[in-house]
Amino acid sequence: MTTEQSDTQNEATAGTEPAVGDATAKDPAEGNAATKDRAEGGKDGEAGKDRDGEAGKDRDGEAGDSTAGEGGKPDRWEAFAPAPEPVPGRLRRGLRAAGRFGVHEWNLAVLGSLALAVALTWPTLRYPLYTLPQDYWDPSLQAWQMAWSGHILLTDPARLWHANTFFPEPWSFAFSDTLLGYAPVGMIGTGPEAALLRYNIMFVLAHALAMLGAYALARQLGAGRAGAAVAGAGYTYAPWLLAQAGHLHIVSNGGIPLALAMLARGHGWSLRHGYRPERRHAGWAYAGWVVAAWQLSLGFGIGLPFAYVLAGVTLVATVTWSVRRRSVRRPFGVRLLVADVVGALLFAGVGGLLAIPYFKVAELHPNAARTLGDIDIYSPPFSGFFTAPAESRIWGGLHEGARTALPWHPEMTLLPGFALYALAAGGLFFSVWRLRHRLLLLAGVVVTMVLAMGTRFFGGTFTYGLLFEYLPGWNGLRTPGRMMLWTTLLLALLAAGAVSAFTIRVREWAAERVPPWPGPWLRLATVLPLLLVIAEGLNATPHPVVPTQPAAMRSVDGPMLVLPSSQNHDQPVMLWSTSRFQDVVNGGSGFTPERQAEIRKVTESFPDQASVTYLRSLGVRNVVVLRDQIGDTPWATTIDAPVDALGITREQVDNAVVFHL
Repeated sequence: MTTEQSDTQNEATAGTEPAVGDATAKDPAEGNAATKDRAEGGKDGEAGKDRDGEAGKDRDGEAGDSTAGEGGKPDRWEAFAPAPEPVPGRLRRGLRAAGRFGVHEWNLAVLGSLALAVALTWPTLRYPLYTLPQDYWDPSLQAWQMAWSGHILLTDPARLWHANTFFPEPWSFAFSDTLLGYAPVGMIGTGPEAALLRYNIMFVLAHALAMLGAYALARQLGAGRAGAAVAGAGYTYAPWLLAQAGHLHIVSNGGIPLALAMLARGHGWSLRHGYRPERRHAGWAYAGWVVAAWQLSLGFGIGLPFAYVLAGVTLVATVTWSVRRRSVRRPFGVRLLVADVVGALLFAGVGGLLAIPYFKVAELHPNAARTLGDIDIYSPPFSGFFTAPAESRIWGGLHEGARTALPWHPEMTLLPGFALYALAAGGLFFSVWRLRHRLLLLAGVVVTMVLAMGTRFFGGTFTYGLLFEYLPGWNGLRTPGRMMLWTTLLLALLAAGAVSAFTIRVREWAAERVPPWPGPWLRLATVLPLLLVIAEGLNATPHPVVPTQPAAMRSVDGPMLVLPSSQNHDQPVMLWSTSRFQDVVNGGSGFTPERQAEIRKVTESFPDQASVTYLRSLGVRNVVVLRDQIGDTPWATTIDAPVDALGITREQVDNAVVFHL
């Protein structure tokens, strides 16, 4: 019997073995006839085609039914088959997709970063329209900066750098770091309350971005989720950063690790797995350069060291590419090379454009230049690395005695956290990073600590002093302790390596259990490092109520002078001016212009003929004296003195006296 005949007979036999009582199985002759017909049909192409086509249509098409056998009768054995899986409807499919989206790692990372930021900066968002973190001096200045940049870019962009404060000084917006990258936020709302709300929201979001950025960097370098979470929390909520709560341009550091993570992702490189060219992606490289440029636009205080770090990384990458291209054809790829060139030009262009106003300020105000003597005032001793600021809820009270030994403790309490120190030390011996990488991270920690000490490390002659003398722009950085930002990031990466290795070991131990699931003590052990790091980040930061805006600031035209005037008094005045942005003589920054110091000196006797004549020569039209702030100053007696002989008029506006010149 041939194979074809055997297959035909088997098919006929299978077709004639249905359930008991089936009429098609009672007559063997009919079965043989059917076999004969099928055999003939196999030889006759057209007939077979017709029969197969019609049968297929009956089975699978309009008349098809999974419960129907031959002749359209139900298959009784179908009841013993597994039930088919129901097809989910649109609602269920949507819910499933939303569930998968909600539990995605990066969505959880974003939500976790936001939740942790709200909790660990509390009570920042408790009364966001009336309070500011730490104090209302520098935060008032920075709230004004965001408001000014948003307002002027909508109304008169050409005047951006010639702000309404420090009248009549030009380029006054460049007297300190500008937070220009937050300008889009400054376009929303007007007035002091909107400025306060804007500042407090950005303060919280800055912490969330820092947490997310450090997490992303650790993950890209090869750390596990638990290790990356420790890195993010350790970098963002280090105790020393609590002393910087009044400096939004320092707290806004999340763009640094995020840009590094994106650039590493774009180049297919990680610390744990090395260079993997198949994972290159030019889009991530573009994104990394854009984020880096945005970070630089927030200020040179931390942006300038970041720029030099990127320059060093670019130099190393260029040398590596030059060496590897001899053995590996285009190791970085043309697209990635173009992305790096375009991105680097963008970054350099942003930096160059932002630097122009600062060069102008340096030219017009020689007294703004820093000296090594200024650096010495803010240079912390070695003990500062183990001293926490007063704003630390855990260590603040315990370290009160140690802080008294520091000449300027707000910039010298540089404790990154004892838990972070311990985890980083453990990461030197037990880690997912290779030994050479651990040693490189340790070297980075030592170098950045030495730089953070400024002139306290053997006078800084061969360390910070060299950078101060030879690196362009470095002499504008007066607080070397802020280099601790890089120390903290490197310590966080060492800690991430240790925690990741421990998590892997826990999974191995759990695999040996029956059932293979970690017990409660093992679960606690994996989250304990994160809990310890977070605990050291708990704050006791004060949130004082900002002085209420005087009614005169909403009605009096500029140019105007508000008395009393000093560094601390003028910064709230800058905030009050956000209702109308009229020109005001007042202003506070990292230095005091000589003319402003002269104005303060001359107006100590205001109102008298000399001060009135001097202010008129500057173009000042109105002087506002705040009764509730003059205290025992000379204005307490002269504010109500006769002014008819001076050719000026006086008006009482709420709690202020307005002199019209």
